[in-house]
Amino acid sequence: MQLPNQGLDEIRIVAFCCNWCSYAGADLAGTSRLQYPAEVKIIKVPCSCRIDPLFVLRSFQRGADGVIICGCHPGDCHYSTGNYYTRRRITLLYSMLDFLGIERDRTHLEWVSAAEGAKFAATMDMFTKQVSALGKNTRIADWRVQNDAGNDTQS
Repeated sequence: MQLPNQGLDEIRIVAFCCNWCSYAGADLAGTSRLQYPAEVKIIKVPCSCRIDPLFVLRSFQRGADGVIICGCHPGDCHYSTGNYYTRRRITLLYSMLDFLGIERDRTHLEWVSAAEGAKFAATMDMFTKQVSALGKNTRIADWRVQNDAGNDTQS
């Protein structure tokens, strides 16, 4: 995953959204004409439990300034217990982020149902403002990704 080149002042946010609730909430926000920041790039996953903490770390490495994970409310998961696994993994992810020196506020977990388009838009707006206040993430950014963005040839 390569995030598109943007200006130095613009932040990049990756949103991992579960297919059954959060992605449908994002869709509802769009059909309801509710606006959320364009800096948010959504990646649809079958379930929030499918998100490996390494996906989040890789997003930061590839240039993301913030990562938000959205899933079904506990007890409402299409796969019964997926969001419970997500909660446990995020706890471990926060430990990894602390170890790497990445601010915990750059990552957020939110439960958003398919009927909560307004909540989805408000959450994305709030998270974008929070990450903007922190500025660009340079802690584990891979310099090769930024320098080779225009180069597709191998040496």
